[in-house]
Amino acid sequence: MKTEPLSVPDLDPRELLVREERLDSLQPPPAVIRSVLDQGRQMICWLPVAVGLGGVIYLALPFEPSILSVMLVTLLFGLSGTGCLWWGWQRLFPRLLGFALLAVVTGFGDLALQARMQPPMPVLPTHATVLTGRVQSLEILPPRNDDEDDGHRVTLADAVFETPVDAGMAPLHRTLHIRLRDDDDLLPEPGSTISLRTMLRPPPPPSWPGGRDLQREAWFSGLAGSGYALAPASLTGAAVRTSWIETLRETVAFRTTAVLSDQTAAIAATLLAGEAGGIDQQTREAFSASGLAHLLAVAGLHLGLVMAAVIVTLRCGLASIEYIALRWPCRQIAAVCGLVAGAGYVLLTGAHLPSLRALGMASLVTLAIVTGRRALSMRSLSIVALLILLVSPVSVVDVSFQMSFAAVMGLIAGYGVLREPLMRLRGEGDWYRVVASYGAALTLTSLLAGLATLPVSMAHFGALQPWFVLANLVAVPLAAVWIMPVGLLALVAMPFHAEAPFLKLMGVGIRIVQVLAERVAAFPMAHQPVPAMPGWGLLLVMCGLCFLCLWKGRVCLAGLLPVAIGVASIWLAPKPDIFVSADAGLMAVRRPDVLLVGPHSGLERRTLEDWQQALALPVAPLPPDCLAGLCQISVGAQTVLLRPRDSSDGAILPDARQCDGVSLFISASPARKGCADVPSIDRFSVWRDGAYAVFAGRALTIVSDRSWRGNRLWVPPVGWHGMPNLPLAQSE
Repeated sequence: MKTEPLSVPDLDPRELLVREERLDSLQPPPAVIRSVLDQGRQMICWLPVAVGLGGVIYLALPFEPSILSVMLVTLLFGLSGTGCLWWGWQRLFPRLLGFALLAVVTGFGDLALQARMQPPMPVLPTHATVLTGRVQSLEILPPRNDDEDDGHRVTLADAVFETPVDAGMAPLHRTLHIRLRDDDDLLPEPGSTISLRTMLRPPPPPSWPGGRDLQREAWFSGLAGSGYALAPASLTGAAVRTSWIETLRETVAFRTTAVLSDQTAAIAATLLAGEAGGIDQQTREAFSASGLAHLLAVAGLHLGLVMAAVIVTLRCGLASIEYIALRWPCRQIAAVCGLVAGAGYVLLTGAHLPSLRALGMASLVTLAIVTGRRALSMRSLSIVALLILLVSPVSVVDVSFQMSFAAVMGLIAGYGVLREPLMRLRGEGDWYRVVASYGAALTLTSLLAGLATLPVSMAHFGALQPWFVLANLVAVPLAAVWIMPVGLLALVAMPFHAEAPFLKLMGVGIRIVQVLAERVAAFPMAHQPVPAMPGWGLLLVMCGLCFLCLWKGRVCLAGLLPVAIGVASIWLAPKPDIFVSADAGLMAVRRPDVLLVGPHSGLERRTLEDWQQALALPVAPLPPDCLAGLCQISVGAQTVLLRPRDSSDGAILPDARQCDGVSLFISASPARKGCADVPSIDRFSVWRDGAYAVFAGRALTIVSDRSWRGNRLWVPPVGWHGMPNLPLAQSE
């Protein structure tokens, strides 16, 4: 058989060199590769960050994706991530890209699925109605006036409205928050069925485009609305057996308030039973201004103090017995018992999301102690965060989730860097060195946690507390060695009705912290208001903080740049020049140092407070001519015609002189095209699109709440009042 010689094409060496340079150009620089390889198993900590980013992408969409589009996006990016893993498992960056795609699409799809699984918002009666429901919980609220007693609010489930249009309705799948009358002597126990006459209202829309979205929070929390009782409640039917935990919580709260009084009792009930409704606004503002607001929210700090008290007591007790100390694993026994006590404390205080996160972290720490591994690490924190985001992906925008994980990340990363200097300070264990090391550790704990959560606090609460380190240096040790240990003794003594001495001693420590909070809150610039941070600024802050804490090496300092840009966005982002409320009953015009506000009633108080927090400006009334009727206001280079009050309900139109040179007409009543060829915002505009914000520039930019949030599941359509409580006919 004749064979042909194999011919090899001639290759130009210069062409080979060009191909090699092209391949090399696709590879990252060696320094980047080395930095990534140095992370090792620390890269797993970025999985919850990617899952949370997927949830943020879903929430930031200007429209609600259909089920088909969610499935297609999830499938497309899921297959892309799987392909990257299969094709580039032996290559570093394709593997990282595959994990990132899978994590992001998991967060996106999980949150989209959970959003569609929520029950629809029901139609709430617009007039006074009698409703019947089962009491889930009873909360103590602060009095409205100084001469009144504490109020109470019930959470009702399975509510039924006694209205003709709702006759025969099935119980609601969502809950209702109802404030009882102050003169109501009936305090229903959880599980009981009550009937009362109420006024109800659905969750309110945002006060301004970009403001806090209470409708989204209610959609995911299962809340249908809130209201207040018009008459005393009455028990109907036999009580349904409720959880013994809820009954125990109510018992602890009431027996605490029976021994203590005023805000001391409210704070003690919060620490022992998680009943935070009794803390009034003045106390909250004092604790917030002094940087001690975290003491009023049962979370990781309180759980850590409870577990520490149990662990230290048990370990010292076991170590004092020679037989047990030599033969039993005292450290592991104390850690497990501390975890059990911590789990009981979390259940007793209501098992809120922050305390559950802390309990998950404590479980991993206890497991590490029992198995002889490192007790506290960034990987254990990332596992807890990943589990929480998979179960409740909407937690990524929750303030408690952001602040708690920011604080723990800051502590772990900070102590990882400062561990050796602290050990050198401790030296050989001389008493003065031990005292100095504990003092330095306490200061660093307050400083690291405070600095990590400071940008998040500024974004959500609109305030800067520069004295937080000073207040925490006294309050946190006092809570650790006095308030929480004595409170635990009070809980142990309650079955024997011997809690009074311990509660009184606990109250003394709480009053010291109250005085400290009030004194620090009175310092100069203790509570410095700051304008609202835009959403992209908060995203930069969180991403920069994650990089700063999760990345190994000095490169992590690059995370300070996005944090700085995010904080600077508070002052760099444009601010609205005109606000119009969601019912057009309140208008405000921003000036450099004041917010000019039109006439309003007490119903617009919350809206006005939101505007003040967004701009960090004091309030002053509009000019007298505006309060009387029509007036022209200059906003930047434009002129706006305002009508904040109109007794004619739009029947009297502005004349040509009043409309001359006007770029926008804003009216609390129907505009009725009062100024020809001039855009208007009136009662019908806000009915369709919610609150408005106007930005001044070369031209006025008008933004409505509906255009800002888009057509989402939790945004009611125009004219929609909720899902009917009775099943519709097939044709309907």
